[in-house]
Amino acid sequence: MRELLPADPREVGPYRLLARLGAGGMGEVFLGRSPGGRTVAVKVVRQGLAEDTQFRLRFAREVEAARRVGGFYTAQVVDADTEAAPPWLVTSYIPGPSLREAVAECGPFSGEAVAALGAGLAEGLKAIHACGVVHRDLKPGNVIVADDGPRVIDFGIARALDATSQLTRTGVIGTPAYMSPEQIRGQEAGPASDVFCLAAVLAYAATGKGPFGDGPTEALVYRVVHDEPDLSRLPAGPAPIVAAGLAKVPGDRPGVDEFLSRCAALAGPDGLRLPDGVTELINERTARTKALAAPPVQRPPKLLEPAEPVESPEPAEPPKLPEPAEQSLPSPGPASGPAGQAAPRPVQRVRATGERTAAGCTPVALPWLPGKTAGARRARIVRWHKQVGDEVVVDEPLVDVSSVRGGTVITSPADGTLLAVYCGDGASARIGSVVAGIGTPGAKVPRVRRFRVGRIALVSSGCLVAAALVVGLLGAQGPLFSGDIREAGRGDCVAQEYPDENRNADWITKPCLFMEIRAFLNDGNESKTYSKVLRRDPPDGCSRSVEGWSETDDYEAEAGDVVLCLERL
Repeated sequence: MRELLPADPREVGPYRLLARLGAGGMGEVFLGRSPGGRTVAVKVVRQGLAEDTQFRLRFAREVEAARRVGGFYTAQVVDADTEAAPPWLVTSYIPGPSLREAVAECGPFSGEAVAALGAGLAEGLKAIHACGVVHRDLKPGNVIVADDGPRVIDFGIARALDATSQLTRTGVIGTPAYMSPEQIRGQEAGPASDVFCLAAVLAYAATGKGPFGDGPTEALVYRVVHDEPDLSRLPAGPAPIVAAGLAKVPGDRPGVDEFLSRCAALAGPDGLRLPDGVTELINERTARTKALAAPPVQRPPKLLEPAEPVESPEPAEPPKLPEPAEQSLPSPGPASGPAGQAAPRPVQRVRATGERTAAGCTPVALPWLPGKTAGARRARIVRWHKQVGDEVVVDEPLVDVSSVRGGTVITSPADGTLLAVYCGDGASARIGSVVAGIGTPGAKVPRVRRFRVGRIALVSSGCLVAAALVVGLLGAQGPLFSGDIREAGRGDCVAQEYPDENRNADWITKPCLFMEIRAFLNDGNESKTYSKVLRRDPPDGCSRSVEGWSETDDYEAEAGDVVLCLERL
């Protein structure tokens, strides 16, 4: 829960916005208050999607279906305006952490708590499926943990992104670590797909990691489709039902009703017993929400007795403001509540980094974020204050960003014209990366090429494999890693090779890995023999020093000879 950024709206429809709750691929989420005083979660669609006609049609259809969903374990859709500019959606607000936050801060849940969590989520999915809706993006971030049980949020809305946003141009929707195999293949996702996601979520709650590990997207989707999940650290109680839910074939998974009954039987009569740390998080969120949602107290003016007129004192010198890079700007939003109660995190303001180049352009790079945002390595672009072609001056607000530690207003590092923007609204950028260019009209703007992390990892892996092959071939066939045969000892590998019939054999030794490659490349050549040393200089011959050894000649070693007991590779 963070303070509103200066560019954030203060009202959406009839709802007054109080604080920021987060941002994602679809848009931004705010804490709001209804005209009647109820706290709600308000999701505002980002501008790029709002201008997409296909998205608007699908969004309206999915919102209408989601409004029919009820049940104890869902965050119900209470209002929406799909024709607004931009469209928005309102759900009931649950003052609690997401499952991802709860596990990250307080550690994995116990076996009974995981079973109770599974029972609640299965009941929520049952209510969702009963209305003909499939969640499609069930993950730890879409589960809110409350004191009276979990809540499923964002159900069905992911379908509106299908084939419209940059996130789903491959034809799939979801978070790779928690997607079902049929989703990854681009097939139709039904209720069985949500069961797979539910089982993956429970594995995360029990271990703190997804059942298919982490890493680049390409590696994750391969493991989900082809590899078996890692359930070695799962408690014995929920392990069988989680394993059944992660079956590759949809028909092999238990239905939601079976999942619910088996989890409820494991949970015991006390229901969901949360760790103490999670309860403290819930209490903290509840207190902060009440402080923000409380209407400002209207105190009657105090009546003063008439008094003798007095001269006004000289006005005091105004306090000196800090430098812009360290200034903390309060939002013009609502008051944070009575004294002593928690307020949302303040918005920071800091100047972007960048120096003018010889070509007359200043690259705008995200700076290290100060204050409460210190330590963030990535930030999400929330909103640009300027468009390409607009004039900007130094220290003028340029772009709002949001990180895991708060919101920040990035100001311009130079005067000039905004020539290029490399990261649009909703994009994620690494701290220190160039996101825009400022200069004089006609100045040469440097090209900034961005690669996906998965692509970089794939290219790096290919380079490593190629380098390993080159080293392996050089080590096997060339002089690299070769040693003196007189230095060979037990466990080393040696080669006896005859260059031609008129020359004695050449003896060489190499690490066994390279020698095995050499033997493979020379397979079938009877003039070359490759062996592994079993014993060196045995005092009584190889036949009595090595078990199973039989000597085939009567050669007697002379002084200075090296005697090796060898085993053919």
